[in-house]
Amino acid sequence: MNANKSLITVQAIIDAPIEMVWKNWTTPTDIINWNSASEDWHTTKAENDLRIGGKFLSRMEAKDGTEGFDFVGVYDNVKTNELIEYTLEDDRKVKISFTSENGKTKVIETFEAESENSLELQFGGWQAILDNFKKYTEASLVNS
Repeated sequence: MNANKSLITVQAIIDAPIEMVWKNWTTPTDIINWNSASEDWHTTKAENDLRIGGKFLSRMEAKDGTEGFDFVGVYDNVKTNELIEYTLEDDRKVKISFTSENGKTKVIETFEAESENSLELQFGGWQAILDNFKKYTEASLVNS
């Protein structure tokens, strides 16, 4: 992480075992189901080569087709069920830690802010995606 860049942290406690949280976070068929910040956006494609030096891509689009972008990066560090660190295409760093606590999993995501949008907007968007992940994972636990 670059000390000169603003860091933003979002987090959630997911009522599911760490192995399931990890699977849902890293499996493309799951990513497509939770990776959006609002109801009017969705992820239409996800690819994930989960290893150091591996790339990932999530295609995020407005459901009305007016806009979209590729969220792309390269993994710098991967420790199964513990840690993911990656660098985005614009050289910003992201760190995600997974911690098991009494059958639940705490996910803490810290990322370097970009300069285009306000810190509040970035925090809100990333937290909304994490909240969607929590909702998806807890629902899939109930349905399994």
